[in-house]
Amino acid sequence: MSKGTITQIIGPVVDVYFESGEADLPKIHDALEVIRPNGRRVVLECQQHIGEDSVRTIAMDSTDGLMRGMEVNLLGKPISIPIGNQIKGRLLNVTGSLKTWPPRRRCFSPASRSSTCWSLT
Repeated sequence: MSKGTITQIIGPVVDVYFESGEADLPKIHDALEVIRPNGRRVVLECQQHIGEDSVRTIAMDSTDGLMRGMEVNLLGKPISIPIGNQIKGRLLNVTGSLKTWPPRRRCFSPASRSSTCWSLT
């Protein structure tokens, strides 16, 4: 797994330098990760090769707490999300973390005044 360092942060845009050279640069849309000082993970997505062994990435979370010189790990694959029947009716964030909706019933009354209800669970 290649490692890089953060060279610049402008809002959600993070530039990362890889010392090992062009051969080890991430591909466009590959995922990278940074571990904040508090232990939380920030996922980055490679958007552009900007030359001089550097890439421009977009953060999938707030960049608060990130600093120049922090280590960045190349994951070697694009951001992915789980698939299958188990996630139907669920809400996923941009990095694929599963969020469940609280169980609720939804009802509506069409013009005929008869009610139709269903459960979201």
